[in-house]
Amino acid sequence: MVQQLALDSDPTLERIARGDGLALCAAGSWTARFAPALERMVADAERLTGTKPNISIDVSAVARLDTFGAWLIERLRRSLAQNGAEASIAGLSANYASLVDEVRQVNPAGPPPRQGSALRGAIEKLGRTMYGFADDIVALISMLGAVLAGVLRAILHPTTFRLTSTVHHLEQVCWRAVPIIVLITFLIGCIIAQQGIFHFRRFGADVFVVDMLGVLVLREIGVLLVAIMVAGRSGSAYTAELGSMKMREEIDALRTMGFDPIDVLIVPRLIALVLALPILTFLGAMSALYGGGLVAWLYGGVDPEAFLLRLRDAISINHFTVGMLKAPVMALVIGIVACVEGLAVKGSAESLGSHTTASVVKGIFFVIVMDGVFAIFFASIGI
Repeated sequence: MVQQLALDSDPTLERIARGDGLALCAAGSWTARFAPALERMVADAERLTGTKPNISIDVSAVARLDTFGAWLIERLRRSLAQNGAEASIAGLSANYASLVDEVRQVNPAGPPPRQGSALRGAIEKLGRTMYGFADDIVALISMLGAVLAGVLRAILHPTTFRLTSTVHHLEQVCWRAVPIIVLITFLIGCIIAQQGIFHFRRFGADVFVVDMLGVLVLREIGVLLVAIMVAGRSGSAYTAELGSMKMREEIDALRTMGFDPIDVLIVPRLIALVLALPILTFLGAMSALYGGGLVAWLYGGVDPEAFLLRLRDAISINHFTVGMLKAPVMALVIGIVACVEGLAVKGSAESLGSHTTASVVKGIFFVIVMDGVFAIFFASIGI
């Protein structure tokens, strides 16, 4: 009983001057049971002992030591060393030497942070960003190759193609998206027509708003606006679905059962998206033209018959073809970005949220980049 009381005695940390140095003599039980007292003692020692060049932490009188106490002793030694003192641990018994050595390997102090200029930091950040962008491009190309291989397998073996899954995703990304797509494009068409009439009216050229509306909607704004909305709606949904399956290890389960996740999860989603975006682009363009025509009639005094005649003369089949050719390519880009981000999700809700956000941002970015590439290409061939 007396021995047990001695082992469980209160911890102490006594400061004793020894020549030009200082000894910190630890005694008692340095265990988690006395955590508050130990924290206070170590904090006081860290503040008051930075003036001596040589400091020895004497633990020969420590009766009991656990991981918590060993870490506090090591923390004290590191703190004193950072203050410029030569700190060492003395009197360590053989029973506790291995424990202190293990603790010493945990989170060792790294080199001091480099003090660089703001310009150097900005350049370094730019370099890291570009390196990450290169990784994204490699991941997208890898996913594109895997998807093409999956489509080829479906063509060679039609029985492996998951038609039910494709139809289900087509309903989700196309049919259920029609109301919001039609509403937003209708409003955008109304706004373009109103602003065009407001400014053209100063020059007595109200009717030219029909030319502007037709070319913008069919060639650029229609497909671009629909693609951005699809990236925010369906792209984020794809990332969240695949990320949730990744977190629940359902994708690993598919591999264990002998199924390729590309064939089961990715290919049906991408095919549905490639089919859906041209349909939504067509409906969105018609809705925007209807909205613009309605505003031109009610606000600008251009009756519907004159609007249709002017629209027929202002646009050609090339404008419609350009817009429709962009749609499936943008759909493929959105789908690949969404699937790559979904498969990159780790095992936490924070990771799922960050990759879903990244999916939307990268999807919109690549859609705009592809629109610029198409604009340069069609301009170079005279369309």
